[in-house]
Amino acid sequence: MSRLKVVLLTNDRGNKEKAEESGLLTYRCKKQDTSVTSVPQDETAVLTSNEITSSKVLFPEHLPLSRIQSGIKSGTFQQGTFRASRDNYLEATVFVHGEGDDSTEVLIQGLQNLNRAVHQDLVAVEILPLNQWVAPSSVVLQDEGPKEDDVTEEEEAELKSGPSGAASRKPTGRVVGIIKRNWRPFCGMLFLSQIKEATRHLFTPADRRIPRIRIETRQAATLAGQRIMVAIDGWPKHSRYPNGHFVRSLGSAGDKETETEVLLLEHDVPHQDFSQAVLSFLPKMPWNITEEDMAVREDLRNLTVCSVDPPGCTDIDDALHCRDLPNGNQEVGVHIADVSHFIRPGNAMDLEAANRGTTVYLTGRRIDMVPELLSSNLCSLRSSVERLAFSCIWEINDKAEIVKTRFTKSVINSKASLTYAEAQMRIDDANMNDDTTKSLRGLNRLAKILKKRRIEKGALTLSSPEVRFHIDSETHDPIDLQTKELKETNSMVEEFMLLANISVAQKIYDEFSECALLRKHPAPPPSNYDILNKAAKSKDMVIHTDSAKALADSLDAAQVDGFPYFNTLLRILATRCMMQAVYFCSGMDSDFHHYGLASPIYTHFTSPIRRYSDIIVHRLLAVAIGADSTYPDLMDKHKQSALCNNLNYRHKMAQYAQRASVAYHTQLFFKSRGILNEEGFILFVRKNAIIVLIPKFGLEGTVFFENKDKPSPKLIFNEEVPSLTVEGHSFNMFDKVKVTISLDASNVQHQKIRMSLVEPVVLSVAPSEPEPEVKRAKLDR
Repeated sequence: MSRLKVVLLTNDRGNKEKAEESGLLTYRCKKQDTSVTSVPQDETAVLTSNEITSSKVLFPEHLPLSRIQSGIKSGTFQQGTFRASRDNYLEATVFVHGEGDDSTEVLIQGLQNLNRAVHQDLVAVEILPLNQWVAPSSVVLQDEGPKEDDVTEEEEAELKSGPSGAASRKPTGRVVGIIKRNWRPFCGMLFLSQIKEATRHLFTPADRRIPRIRIETRQAATLAGQRIMVAIDGWPKHSRYPNGHFVRSLGSAGDKETETEVLLLEHDVPHQDFSQAVLSFLPKMPWNITEEDMAVREDLRNLTVCSVDPPGCTDIDDALHCRDLPNGNQEVGVHIADVSHFIRPGNAMDLEAANRGTTVYLTGRRIDMVPELLSSNLCSLRSSVERLAFSCIWEINDKAEIVKTRFTKSVINSKASLTYAEAQMRIDDANMNDDTTKSLRGLNRLAKILKKRRIEKGALTLSSPEVRFHIDSETHDPIDLQTKELKETNSMVEEFMLLANISVAQKIYDEFSECALLRKHPAPPPSNYDILNKAAKSKDMVIHTDSAKALADSLDAAQVDGFPYFNTLLRILATRCMMQAVYFCSGMDSDFHHYGLASPIYTHFTSPIRRYSDIIVHRLLAVAIGADSTYPDLMDKHKQSALCNNLNYRHKMAQYAQRASVAYHTQLFFKSRGILNEEGFILFVRKNAIIVLIPKFGLEGTVFFENKDKPSPKLIFNEEVPSLTVEGHSFNMFDKVKVTISLDASNVQHQKIRMSLVEPVVLSVAPSEPEPEVKRAKLDR
């Protein structure tokens, strides 16, 4: 018996370490391993065909499609889109679409109930009994690293920390099956295994809503520090993470080009160069307006037309004019680039623009919807050149009431391309009385009346902190960061663009009631306002939300003495309560109302260089006034509706990509600045953290009250207020705090702005020296 040698074969790292401490010979179970010389070959054969995996079942079996279909039919199951939480990896929501605009949200909590669904999958859910409904968790919880194939009690305990009041509970369910996977190649980085010479590693996606993915690769050493793409192959019920494979490398993490590529891929932004097939439909240069063009257009080259745009704008969509009429009224014209003259239905350029849907504006980079020859040259309404336009012209009286409206294809010659600041200076300078300045003053006077009337009808004036970067012309790094300052001229341009969009919407709907492309903004459900109501209540105020007018009036009246920024904070919160505005086909819907603008009908007409929706609207309007001929797809409400779905998706992803670009450049800015101390306001209170807004930079960040290196303080969270008490300090929404802001580069994949509390002083989370990784990141720069 003394000659007997015990060998342990295991995939459990903990067991392996314990066994080695006891002096046992241990091996991992892999494909045939010839180094196991102590055991005869035939005795190990049963282990070599496949890697041994945990036999413990972690997740319930997915039901077959036949069971799912019958369950949906009988009402036992609901189908909907699975949306993972960004803030809590153990929580998700399934959006169940009902009749018309009706949809319900089903809350899913815990790994087993999530049951291997991945963000954006189409899933079947079973609604749990009422006594098992729970409230969304108030904890910010992120999967910080590789875990064994098990769910720890601590993880599940964290989820039980939501508010307990019955009013806070939401319909809660569990995923019983997957109807359609929405898997795509995901961008991210490899998290190398701690085991030497291992070929199995965990991949961490850039998008926190996507679970880590196990992949098999022998290139791990090469891929370390690279941004890579990985695709999911499957997700076994006994595995904590899905399995996948390496697709391709994108470049070094941290490299600006690589990070921009990741950002575009993750948000599904088409950004490849335009193909030769697309470019072949561009007009031949040099291009000039022909006599044939002039014969079918109104000649408006004599008018004092000018454009007002942000600095550096080269894709100028719109221009304006205002002049006095002999009868005492004024003529106002909105002139829009006639892009539809150059992009004809069904050709390669049209199909590419329809797919892209929108121009995407990143910090320091623009991804055009149409080739640059059109976007920055032939369609751009630059000054001192003749351009083709589609004009909306009103006769307006002294009270800014519309007497007459007409639409015409035209030729214009803009007299000035101004920035908002330049236009404002002209209006304000009493010594300037040229035709362009007079035109601007007339427009500005009328715009103020139009805006006042719109607001009286219930249009909302909301707020979201927009950030502007000053970029170094050579390195393209951000050298200054500030929130955008809006001038009167911003509002002036906006009022006439809104008026043109409303006028055109009514015209195309009157002509084509079944196939007009319109834009609506649904009213938010009452539950959306919960956080706004709690915020107002904390300052002994009541916000009325039963109509847009009631909300607008409540927001106007919400003032706190000695706290001028309070109203802006409340409007920022109100913005978060809103629904997304969407494109739709008039023949497929009955609710046209635009809640935010308090308008019964609305569309997009004024930006055809950067929005494909506007090109379709131009085509409809051209047919309506007899300036162009129709074509079958334009009058097909089902095709229009499918087009609207793509436009809504592209528009949403462009917004997310733009925000991600701002976030990345904000990181670059703070990387070069080191640590800054700034004042901010608490925007949200969570169970273990506060979310702080820094007005100076339009920046939001999370201050956690848990520190891995120190004992956690006692946290008392009151969901109803909401408030969080830490070490005797009570934190409420809108409280002023002081924080340090720095870049936490300890995780290359998810570098983030880190905020630490300076005032009031909470000892357990007081700022400490930057971690060595942060210092190294600064040196490596």
